[in-house]
Amino acid sequence: QILASASEDQTVKLWDVHNGKCLKTLSGANWVKSVAFSPDGQTLICGSQDETIKLWDVSTGECVRTLRSPRPYEKMDITGVTGLTAAQLVTLKALGAVENKEQK
Repeated sequence: QILASASEDQTVKLWDVHNGKCLKTLSGANWVKSVAFSPDGQTLICGSQDETIKLWDVSTGECVRTLRSPRPYEKMDITGVTGLTAAQLVTLKALGAVENKEQK
């Protein structure tokens, strides 16, 4: 039996429920909001503040996959765009837009 916990230090810990010992510390999660085990108990799924879902192999502690829904402006090229404020450019980038600085 394994229990998963998430912490503000951006880790997920796997615990042995029988003896209370930490089995593994999974690093690389970002402000985890939810955790769940797959039905077979082999994979731990974590939903994070950064809008990613990470799938971890419970036996190895490795992140095997990171999922992310496309943001509204994912991969929209805003290189050389004019007429926007710095705040608008930052917002577009946060929503997925990209800027190729070499072509500026």
